[in-house]
Parts: sequence; structure tokens; C-alpha cells
Amino acid sequence: MTGPQIAAFAILAGMMVLFIWGRLRYDLVAVLALLVSVAVGTVPAKKAFDGFSDDIVIIVASALVVSAAVERSGIIESLLGRISAHVSRVRWQLTVLVTSVTFLSALVKNIGALAMLMPAALKMAKKSNASPSVFLMPMSFGSLLGGLITMVGTSPNIIVSRVREQMTGEPFRMFDYTPVGLGLALIGIIFLRFGYRLLPRGRRAAPTMGDALDIKDYMTEARVAEGSALIEKDLAAFAQEQQVEVGAILRGSRRQRVAMRGAALEEGDVLLLRGEPDALERAIATGGLALEGQDRAAVTDTPADNIGVIEAVVTTQSLLVGRAAGRIGLHERFGVNLLALSRSGQRQIRGLGDTPLRAGDVVVLQGPLDMLPEQLRELGCLPLAERPLRLGNVRSGLLPVGILAVAMGLTAFGLVPVAVAFFGAAALVMLSGALPPREAYQHVEWPILVMLGALIPVSEALQATGGTNLIAGWLSTLAATLPAWGAVALILVAAMAVTPFLNNAATVLVMAPIAATFAHDIHLRPDAFLMAVAVGAGCDFLTPIGHQCNTLVMGPGGYKFGDYARLGAPLSLLVVLAGVPLIMSVWPV
Repeated sequence: MTGPQIAAFAILAGMMVLFIWGRLRYDLVAVLALLVSVAVGTVPAKKAFDGFSDDIVIIVASALVVSAAVERSGIIESLLGRISAHVSRVRWQLTVLVTSVTFLSALVKNIGALAMLMPAALKMAKKSNASPSVFLMPMSFGSLLGGLITMVGTSPNIIVSRVREQMTGEPFRMFDYTPVGLGLALIGIIFLRFGYRLLPRGRRAAPTMGDALDIKDYMTEARVAEGSALIEKDLAAFAQEQQVEVGAILRGSRRQRVAMRGAALEEGDVLLLRGEPDALERAIATGGLALEGQDRAAVTDTPADNIGVIEAVVTTQSLLVGRAAGRIGLHERFGVNLLALSRSGQRQIRGLGDTPLRAGDVVVLQGPLDMLPEQLRELGCLPLAERPLRLGNVRSGLLPVGILAVAMGLTAFGLVPVAVAFFGAAALVMLSGALPPREAYQHVEWPILVMLGALIPVSEALQATGGTNLIAGWLSTLAATLPAWGAVALILVAAMAVTPFLNNAATVLVMAPIAATFAHDIHLRPDAFLMAVAVGAGCDFLTPIGHQCNTLVMGPGGYKFGDYARLGAPLSLLVVLAGVPLIMSVWPV
């Protein structure tokens, strides 16, 4: 072993120790590994930052932006809500949720797909009087399996495609992953439908400050817009389906109340709606309604992407106490709009503009984001803990889904490179207003991009010094007596064993060059081995720390560290047993 090889291995080992230790952020660990590599000479200084110009960084960032736009559109959430309304048994609810998140993860980043559908899972659990733990971990595992289906489902697939291009001159295409990924996803869905019983029963999330501040009963005003789906429709059935309560119908310039029983809605009617923020937002979008007061924000000079909403509590010293929003001139004097109101212990109140506010009321205010903190102080209101609140945001319907479909089609037929297609898609969703640029930058996982940009030169240093050839030689010796399927299984298990302790992207950056060299040494095609790395790195079912999806559900599901292995270990074994023959049948060695 040469000096540069020893240095490359030492840096890699130290990096893995720091990843496992967990005291330093993974992006800082990657940056430290890059700096040390430059210092010892395994990475030339002039190539230190080449990783940040790599296509993979552009693809991952763009995929996150497009994924966020699809999430914001609410299309998937709306479709799932219609399906779940007809499913009452826990096992079938679980099947709907796991199947939905699995196939959605093939189209958008798996962490984004899981975040989209988690609120629906929590509502189903509450409706069925079941523990959220029944749904959340199986959904997390389903999202990981779904990410295997296409190249953009998860970051490892993109990296493996790049390694194949370096080795053979041709990358994996968008749907080259589909035969293996789809087979494993279907097997996983079937297993999770029955295997959820392996989880401990009755796990409950510990109450948090966020739970205490999670206001669930808001009242807002929504106007029946032109072409609304509610005109001449059954309002009671709509309210029941959307899980909102209609307090009153106001009609005409004098806003006279209309008897609701048997009333047919007309364009321009104003509905007083009450319910949870998500239910209100969904009802407004589905019914073709428009929030009262929201259009007044359009007369300001504030760009649309700088207008947001915030929840706040009216204090005893507030200027709003005893005054109605319409009479105090909230918009004219302070540049904010009152979109919704929650008042504890009172079910029926007048319209928003006519209701005198009280100390303790919780209000949803809309206005310029850079001015909202100052305006809250002037009004004497205290902001609540930050949480996602889409009430007051404009939904973009099918537009981001269409943009994503076009991007995937262009790459599938080889008409446009993946990086260009998804970079263009990200630009289009921002230009079209489907996702404001401000929100787009918030959804980009900058630590992941920094880690990728820093680790690419480090992983290439292992290859440049001959380190990957050395490891491949050791694996070749170990696999000398194994049949071809045993060699593929060896790589799959190795990647699966490493990924709980490393970020899955880091696992692929280290393992993919080793697997390709290993295949070359035993005179076999590299495709099956690269695919085994992608599958192994994408299937982290054993710990809550190896993948963000598993971490995301730990708190809401009330899981303990050891709970993951109870369901994840048999699923991992199933992936190995089914994955090896699937890989070899699609990608002969």
C-alpha cells in the first residue's frame, strides 16, 4: 500500500468515524475531509472545488425545487383525501398511505413525498383512534423503496448514473431503475401491509410546545368566485367531505345572512368557514373559493413572493383589543390583512371585519414578510411558534406536475441531459409562480449540496490513488469462490450495511467506484454491481439516523431507536433475497 493510498484511506476512515459520532454536521465533516485531502495532497488544490460544478449538484438542487412545487400544488394531497374518505379500516388505510407515498417518491424526492402525506396519516390515525406509529414508519420505508423506481427518486440513483457514465461512457437513464425498483417496491408494499404488526403497539409522540400552540379551530371568510364548483351544489355535503363547518352565508353589498338549509350558492356569496387550517385551505382550493381580503394585497407594491402569513396572539396591550379589523383599517394603516381568527370557547362569531378582537385571540395575518415582525410589534401581537401554514397562499394546480412530467419525458427519451431538464423545470416553476423564488431557496437542502460538492473530490481521490482497486482486489479474493449472484449479493449487503452510518449519498460516492472496479477485476459487467449499490444505499431500514425519512417520523411516531430494526431487519432481508435475482435478471453480468 502506497503513502497516498494510506492517506486516502485514513481520511475516509476518519470521515466515517465523524459521521457515526454525529457531533459535527455531515456537511462540515465533508468540508473538513476535503480540506485535509488538499492539505496532504490526495486532492490537487486546483481541483478542490470541481465537485460543486458537477451535474449531480444541479440535479439534486433542481429536483428539490420541483418537488416542493408539486407539494405546494396540493394535487397529490387532494387525490389522497378523496380516496381515504372511503377507507375506514386501519389495514386498508395503511395500504393506501404506503402505496401512495411509494409511487409518489418515484416522481419527487422521497423526503418531500413523505412530508406531503404525513398530515393525512396523522388525520387518519386520529379518525380511526389508532396510534400514528402504525402508519409513519411503514410510510417512511415505503418512501425509500419508491425512491428506487426512477433516477430522480433519491440522490444515490443520480450518483450511480454518473459513475456508470465515467466507467462505460453511458449513464443510467431515467427509467433504467424501474424494473428492479418497481419489483422491490411492490414486494415491500405487500410486506408492510402485514408486517406493521411487528411494531410495538401504542407508541405515542410526546407532547411538545408545538402541540400546545397547534391551533385547530380557525374561522375565515371565503368568497364564491366565478366558475366555482359550489354554485348550485350541495353545500352541506361539501362541508362534510372537506371537514369544515359553514357558519353562515353572507350575500349582497350589505352582507345579509341567508338561510343555509336548501340554499343555492351564487357568485359573490361569502361563506364563514370554520375548521383546521389545512382543512380550510383544502376546502378553498377544492371549491373554487377566494379568501376575503387576500386580493387587497395585490394593490401594494410588494412582490408576490414576499407576501406570507403568520399566526399571532393578541395581547392585553394590543391596539386590536376591542376593535374590529374593518373599522381600525388594518390593511390601510398597517399594510396587513386579517385572513382568519380563532377564539377559544366561542363557536359563532360575526364576519372577520366586523368582529371586535379580544386579548387571547389567535389571528392569521398576511403581509410583506420583511415587514410582518415590525407590524406585529406595533399591533401588540406575539407570533406563535413557526409551522407550515398555506392558508392565504395561491395554489398552482396541475402546472408543476405538468412541468415535472415534461422534464421526465425529455430525459427518458434522451432528448435533453438530466441536469438541463431539471434545471429548466426548476426555473419554470419559479417563473410561472408555482413556487416563489423565496420558497424555492428555502426548500433546497444546502447542507446536502455542500456535502456532495466536497465529497466528490474526496471519493475521486480514493480512485486516483488506486485505493478503489485495492479494495476491489480484497473483495475479489473474498468472492473468488462465490458464484456471480453471490458477488452481487456481497456488494448489496456491503452497501446496505454502510448506509445506516453514512449519508446514503456518501455511501454511493464511496461504494460505487469500488463496485465498478470489483466487477472489472472478476471480469463481469459493472451494471448489476452498480445497481446493487443503488439499492443497498437506498434501503436504510435499520436506524433512524441513516436517512432523513426515518428521522422525520421518529418524533411524531413516538418511536425508539430499536423499533426500526424490528420492522426494518426482515424488510432488509427480503430486499436482499428478492433484489439479487431481480438485478441479475434485468442486468446480466
